[in-house]
Amino acid sequence: MSEPHVTLEPRDPVQEKLRGPLEQQLTSALQAAIDRVRGQYAGEPVELVCQRLLDETRVGLHPDIAAGFQPDMDEFCRVAVAIVRGENP
Repeated sequence: MSEPHVTLEPRDPVQEKLRGPLEQQLTSALQAAIDRVRGQYAGEPVELVCQRLLDETRVGLHPDIAAGFQPDMDEFCRVAVAIVRGENP
């Protein structure tokens, strides 16, 4: 599995201008969350791991960004499955 990365779809020129730095911040927060969740994984079900990934990712973000962060939960759960299976997401 390739390393998880957050990709945004900007809707206007302002969002396009902020896209790169924001994608980097979101990806960094996601990767830190993966490391924390993987390190603390103790047999929880995929659904709980998926929610923890989302929660931990939001913890790593500015509160305003965290509040607006609506990721593709199918992708988050795909990463959670990899963690449960002991694979690298």
